[in-house]
Amino acid sequence: MTKTLVDPNGRPINSLRISLTQRCNFNCFFCHQEGEHSPGDELTADEIEAAITVAAELGITKIKLTGGEPLLREDVVDIVRRIAPHVEEVSMTTNASLLDEKACGLKEAGLRRVNVSLHTLNPGGFEEITGCSDEDLVRRGVEAALRCGLHPVKLNMVVMKGLNDDEIPEMIGFSRETGTVLQLIEFQELENGAEHYARYHVDLRPTEAELESKAVRVVERELHRRRVYHLADGAQVEVVRPMHNSRFCAYCTRLRLTSDGRLKPCLMRDDNLVPFVELLRAGEPREKLVEAFREAVARREPYWRD
Repeated sequence: MTKTLVDPNGRPINSLRISLTQRCNFNCFFCHQEGEHSPGDELTADEIEAAITVAAELGITKIKLTGGEPLLREDVVDIVRRIAPHVEEVSMTTNASLLDEKACGLKEAGLRRVNVSLHTLNPGGFEEITGCSDEDLVRRGVEAALRCGLHPVKLNMVVMKGLNDDEIPEMIGFSRETGTVLQLIEFQELENGAEHYARYHVDLRPTEAELESKAVRVVERELHRRRVYHLADGAQVEVVRPMHNSRFCAYCTRLRLTSDGRLKPCLMRDDNLVPFVELLRAGEPREKLVEAFREAVARREPYWRD
C-alpha cells in the first residue's frame, strides 16, 4: 500500500484535522464551526482511533483535534492516548477555558502542542467576542499549557476592525512575555463570519509588511506557506491570510474529519463530503475504509486559484 496520498493537483496530504464535537462553552459570533452543518452523533473514541489507524497507513502523520471545544469531551485525554502512538504529532485547537485542569494529563497522553483562541486581552472585548467573561480561565489555561510542557503554545487572534485591530502590539508583547507564538488571522467570510465580514474584515497585508520590515528572521512554514516573523525582542508572529489567497490553497496538505464522521476535503465546501463512520458502523472491510480516504483526497481541489 502506498504511503503517500496525493490529490489531483499534486498536493501531498499528510495531516488530518478532526472535529471532536460541535459543542462549545463559548459563543464567538464569527465561528465557522469547521464548516459543519447540522452534525449528527459524535464519533466514539473507538471510531476515532479506527479512523486514525487508516489515516496513518496512508501516510498521514499529523493530527489536529478541534471542535467546537474539544476539551468538552470527557474522554479527550483517552482519545489523545489512543491516537498518539499511530502518528508523529497530535496537536489541538482550544479556547483553553478548561485547559488548566487538563493540560498535564493531555501532555502525558501524547499531546504535543496547542493553539489557543485568544482574540483580545481586554475583558470587555473578550465578552463581546465570546459571549462570556472567562478571560481569566483562558489565561490560566495558557499558563498551564506552558507549565506542563506543551510546545509551542500558539495564540490565535482573529483580527477585527474596530474591535481588536488596535491591540496587535499589546498581543505581540503578551506573546513575547509568555513565550508563546502569536498567530494573526484574517477575518474570514465563512459561515457565521459572512454576515459580519464587511464590518470587521481587516486586510493583514500592511501588518505583514510592517512585520517583515522589523523581522530579524523570517521562516516560511510548509503548511500554506505561512510566514513566521522573528522580531528583535524575541517575539514570534505568524500571519494567516486565507481569504482569496491562492497560495493558501496551493500548499494545503490537510484533510478533515467532521464530528459526525464524514471526510471533508475542504473547509470552504460541504458539497463533496465522503461518508466514513457509516462504513465503519456497518462493518465494511478495511479496504472500503481506505477507499473512502482515497475518494476524499480525489475530491480535493483549490477553492481559490490565481
